[in-house]
Amino acid sequence: MLASLLIAAVSGMRAMTPLATVANAARRGELPRDGSAPALLAHPLVSAGTLALAAGELAGDKMKTAPDRIIMPGMIARVATGAFAAASLAPRKQRAFAAVLGAGVAAGSSYLTFRARATAMRRYGQTSTGAVEDAIALGTAALAVRAAR
Repeated sequence: MLASLLIAAVSGMRAMTPLATVANAARRGELPRDGSAPALLAHPLVSAGTLALAAGELAGDKMKTAPDRIIMPGMIARVATGAFAAASLAPRKQRAFAAVLGAGVAAGSSYLTFRARATAMRRYGQTSTGAVEDAIALGTAALAVRAAR
């Protein structure tokens, strides 16, 4: 369940990174066999598409016009991807619980990381704090997939 919690926490920082991470791990056959990751995630087009969306989000986050992550559309995306990614990394018998827990963790993480980033931005600016947050999100997502194995 640790993997599910970690990947859901990443959703609070970056909505598309968890999907891209899980899809690419599924494509490479790195997820556990008893897991519940949908076979569709392993398709090369899905994997490439989620990577493109995640890369766009990483770049867009550094723009001054980027909306706050806690606005309603952003929260819906984060909760949905957190629930889906958490369920995808959980054992089959726990996927419903992981999805509910993942949705809650993603929502909580969104607010926590929003406040932390806003505080850091006052001192260090948008681009540098975004790059640090990207590194944390990518590292945590990789750790989550490793923990799922």
